[in-house]
Amino acid sequence: MKAIDHFLTITKHKILVMKACFQVGLYRQGLLHDLSKYGWTEFRIGCRYYQGNRSPNNAEREECSYSSAWLHHKGRNKHHYEYWIDYDSRGEAKLVGMKMPVNYVVEMFLDRIAASKVYRGEQYTNKDPLEYFMNGKGEYCMHPDTKALLEKLLIILAEEGEESVFSYIRNQVL
Repeated sequence: MKAIDHFLTITKHKILVMKACFQVGLYRQGLLHDLSKYGWTEFRIGCRYYQGNRSPNNAEREECSYSSAWLHHKGRNKHHYEYWIDYDSRGEAKLVGMKMPVNYVVEMFLDRIAASKVYRGEQYTNKDPLEYFMNGKGEYCMHPDTKALLEKLLIILAEEGEESVFSYIRNQVL
């Protein structure tokens, strides 16, 4: 049944992020990560569009040309860079990425690892999150400092592994 499979998938993802957050000292963020996915607004869409190998939000987006679940999710979870998009502070009618607090950049990084592990399964490698980031469609509307830190963490992960990047996060970033 799609509802059970979706529940198990989002719970597996949440547990992976929680464990990683605990490893770098972000205990509160680990506990609270992605709780909105369990609310009816996001959960029902996840069940309806569940496929098991990618985000249900992408399937909803393909059918409806937008994802109501994603719009709800990104507006409530500060670890998504899209949460931090606002009008330019100089009053221009232009959307730009605001600089994210470092703890949320780290959670975003850990979120990307967990998503790759869930969707890639046994085929996961530490290079997958970086490849996904580099193959992103279009330009990211992300503050340059936020993008630079995220990319640096993804590169360390790809080249040196989780233990090394988690140590770097604990000792240099946080």
